[in-house]
Amino acid sequence: MRSSRQLPFSPDPDVAGAAELFGDPVRAAMLHALLDGRELPATELAYRAGASPQAASAHLAKLAGGGLIEARTAGRQRLFRLTSPDVGHAMEALAAIAAPARVRALGQATTMQRLREARSCYDHLAGRVGVAVADHLVGGKLLDAANPEFVVTRRGKTFFASFDIDVDEVRDTRRSFARQCMDWTERRPHVAGALGASLLERFLQERWLVRNPRDRALSLTPTGRNEFARRFNVRMS
Repeated sequence: MRSSRQLPFSPDPDVAGAAELFGDPVRAAMLHALLDGRELPATELAYRAGASPQAASAHLAKLAGGGLIEARTAGRQRLFRLTSPDVGHAMEALAAIAAPARVRALGQATTMQRLREARSCYDHLAGRVGVAVADHLVGGKLLDAANPEFVVTRRGKTFFASFDIDVDEVRDTRRSFARQCMDWTERRPHVAGALGASLLERFLQERWLVRNPRDRALSLTPTGRNEFARRFNVRMS
């Protein structure tokens, strides 16, 4: 990707070009729709971004050309997803410094409340529940937060094993292991990286959390409320 504003012969990455892709409201809405790590067809992305099919196609082509999304063909559909967790992290980082959305309707306020409580941040848990889980793990000496990346303690390794999460196996994956990801609603870190993804996968498998089909909000089930309170001391109203 090359921006016309990039300085000639500059050795720096083309941040301006990437920012231009993120900066369009329609493209930003599409990227937000993909932040739960799932694939969506062009028609759904157009609907969520409030764009016509023709305009959506042009925006998707720009995002794909810039390396932010990728597509695959499934039957007659083209399904789009983010190319990597780094794109999701960049969106969350921008959200942390962006002005909050103006609430103009009751439905918007309800959606914002659900996202604040629990949501997927690409493939890991965010929102009040995600931050509370991270706080419990650090407070219980299961994670050490002294560095930009969480460090699993000896007690933590045993704890994660109780969730059928092999810390050594997770650490061997080709990605960040347990990054501290600043939560844009809570302004405190939750657990990202391969360890955060493994935790969210377990929470979904055990049906402590269930996905929302329309956005990336996650709903706590009655079992989930009990188990989060018992295992992580997380009590949501």
